[in-house]
Amino acid sequence: MKKAKIILSLALALCMMLVLVACGSTTPAPAEKSDQELADEVAALIDAIYVQERNDKTDEQCAAAKAAWDALTDEQKELVEGEEADPDYFGRDTGDASKDDPRNADDIGEKELLVVSFGTSFNDSRAQDIKGIEDALQKAFPDWSVRRAFTAQIIINHVQARDGEKIDNMDQALERAVKNGVKTLVIQPTHLMHGAEYDELCEAVENYKDKIDTIVIAEPLLGEVGSDATVINADKQAVAQYVVAAAAKDAGFNSIEAADEAGVAFVLMGHGTAHSAKVSYSQMQTQMGTLGYKNVFIGTVEGEPEETACENIIEAVAAAGYKSVILRPLMVVAGDHANNDMADPDDPESWLSTFTASAKFDKIDTQIAGLGRIADVEALYVAHTQAALDSLS
Repeated sequence: MKKAKIILSLALALCMMLVLVACGSTTPAPAEKSDQELADEVAALIDAIYVQERNDKTDEQCAAAKAAWDALTDEQKELVEGEEADPDYFGRDTGDASKDDPRNADDIGEKELLVVSFGTSFNDSRAQDIKGIEDALQKAFPDWSVRRAFTAQIIINHVQARDGEKIDNMDQALERAVKNGVKTLVIQPTHLMHGAEYDELCEAVENYKDKIDTIVIAEPLLGEVGSDATVINADKQAVAQYVVAAAAKDAGFNSIEAADEAGVAFVLMGHGTAHSAKVSYSQMQTQMGTLGYKNVFIGTVEGEPEETACENIIEAVAAAGYKSVILRPLMVVAGDHANNDMADPDDPESWLSTFTASAKFDKIDTQIAGLGRIADVEALYVAHTQAALDSLS
């Protein structure tokens, strides 16, 4: 009897095996990935391109990250969270990228004007602030080929992955100049000052001085730095006048004095830096005082120099008796810092939120506009480029 049961069990097992073989497989189907697992995979792909160094796989990685994002449902996209990744990386609407021009064409000729910017992933700001400067330079110097380079590979990758727009980094732009047979290269930085980004630009150019006959680098927007907070120059005076006039006009005032009479203070927020050039922000505050703009205050995101930190600016504005404040970037481009660090009402650490939380003011507004879209600032860049061209002769 026991033997018969064993034989029966073996027969049943054999039948089951035959059924499984007939169905085509003995391996169970893999379990479907959860929404969070799919979102985490996209986050990892974004983090992989959130780097400052380009490599041989960058183009492939950018395409893979966007394809994986596009494959997610709307609910899954909200779950994307990595070291740097979040739903806004691909999901935030920053405007129409087609309005921009990457200026990465060949057929340059022997004379190139390379406009070097830190860059921004905010499409509208890039088109208005950076492209605005480039367009002004091309109009002023029609015999020169104007091309673009960004120094922030993180931003280059972001724009490429999200919008398919490829912008040269410094090495790519310089290599393009060499391959195109450029003989004279004039570089116009859109940087605010002689800071870390400007230093890196100069270092990159050193590697190409034996490959291009003539290279000259024009002044950044604020010109020479100077030794201490009291040192100001014509460039700083001009920028102070231009940005203050634009801020007052955008706020509905005929002049900064009219705004002062109405009890309105303007806080111009720069980036800030640990570089020795940080004294430029102190010099801009000195310049505001020299011009009689007592209701204009210079701050920085990084709080360097120390007196430009947000909490110190709040105290200074309140001590001066102003109850209405308008925040505006002191930056060439109104990008991430302007939209997020300055004006984001949902970020408790933004300047808008911090000023509001202080309960020292009755009204706080923001103006999101970069220096690059001010016509007089564009003209100042043209003047700096002209000075560089004059130095050639």
